[in-house]
Amino acid sequence: MMDLHDLLIRNFEFSTFRGEQEAILGRVWQGENLLALMPTGMGKSLCFQFPAKIREGLVIVISPLIALMQDQVFKAKDLGISATCLNSALTRDERESRQDRLAKGDYKLLYVTPERFRKPEFLKAIEGRKIQLLAVDEAHCISQWGHDFRPDYSRVGEFRALLGNPPTLALTATATPEVQKDILTKLNIPDAEIISAGIERPNLALRVHDLYGIDDKIRAIVGLRYQQPGSGIVYCSLIQTLRKISAELNRAGVPHLVYHGDLSPQDRKRNQKAFINEDAPLMLATPAFGLGIDKPNVRLLVHAEIPSALESYFQEVGRAGRDGQESFCHLLYDQDDVSIQMEFLKWSHPEPEFISKIYDLIEQNRLRVNQEKFDFLREQMNFRNRRDFRPEAAVSILERWGCLQKSDDPFPYQCIQAPTAEQFAAENGPVILKAQNSKLLEMVRWATQDKECRMNYIYHYFGHKHEIPCGKCDICVDNQK
Repeated sequence: MMDLHDLLIRNFEFSTFRGEQEAILGRVWQGENLLALMPTGMGKSLCFQFPAKIREGLVIVISPLIALMQDQVFKAKDLGISATCLNSALTRDERESRQDRLAKGDYKLLYVTPERFRKPEFLKAIEGRKIQLLAVDEAHCISQWGHDFRPDYSRVGEFRALLGNPPTLALTATATPEVQKDILTKLNIPDAEIISAGIERPNLALRVHDLYGIDDKIRAIVGLRYQQPGSGIVYCSLIQTLRKISAELNRAGVPHLVYHGDLSPQDRKRNQKAFINEDAPLMLATPAFGLGIDKPNVRLLVHAEIPSALESYFQEVGRAGRDGQESFCHLLYDQDDVSIQMEFLKWSHPEPEFISKIYDLIEQNRLRVNQEKFDFLREQMNFRNRRDFRPEAAVSILERWGCLQKSDDPFPYQCIQAPTAEQFAAENGPVILKAQNSKLLEMVRWATQDKECRMNYIYHYFGHKHEIPCGKCDICVDNQK
């Protein structure tokens, strides 16, 4: 076999591999199928950039993260790899141009969403290419028992067969043993090896504070900020919670940045850049912030509201202390927030009749929709609760199905085709909702129990054998008194 370390030094700006990168690439080099469990920040991108740069053939990366694809393409190009992406955010001209170049062999690394495999023109563009590797990023989306199930991801095994069953590398940071098994089954590689890069984060001190109401939370955040003046992130599930906290921090003279979906793309980009470049910024953000960002010295990470699953929680606290230095992660637990998360989950899976009605409203009332956007859709559905985001969830589902397509209209979607009975059946909303509610219940159990080391509880949840208490979490500290 080729000397992978020598190839690394000659082709990349690294002198050594990190974690399990070399072991994973060794299997890839031999054409083996593999599931790799790699924590956030452990360099999983190299596992598909490496073969794309050095070997002949096309590497296809299936990813659900449209917002990150262009950044990943830029990073690949900086490494001298001819790369591109195909997703619903592109114009028709951009998409057709890239597919033409793809068919001619101009690209060696391609990022796509799983939904793209339903497009005949895409399949035609790659039919003459040699697929040297299929990489499935965020592979937990394949399993309906995962915390972020995507129905089209469950069909990746079919798409793999369409490509001639190329060597396949599935990657995820968080998957329970049940989800790991389901991933391999759905990919039709049940006997593939599983390599774990380890999930130990001994430098993180996990703490839970039992509070009530937004005022208690704001006082706690101000106090924690004074205790930990380095780089910090405060995560809020609700934008309205984020705005209240931001207003109070301004009154208290606590400087901070904000990041959420209601900001313009330019403001989000500017604040993200400031967070990366400043020495000790504090960022108030929704959970989407942090994807693809590698700031090693985050010393403080606060969850102002409970996440929906331990997988989400552990992925988010994993953005703290990447330099290996001690960092503090605080969950501000208010039992009322649990009902908010339950509503979130319910709203994420609207009834089929609701989704169909939203499609009809967009198709039949183009002028009003362009003028009033989601406010019009809410009003027509006979409710005005701004925390009920079923219209947004329905539009997201319709776009994922290919019923809506991004456009340059004020309401940036155009109707393509009405949803079908087959699409509703594949979504399997009630079963997914039940699984997600179970995940939330496990998150609540973790937050409210007071017997087991918090880090060990998480290790055991992911099937990782580790019995020595961390000595840093609130439970360990209380036991030491």
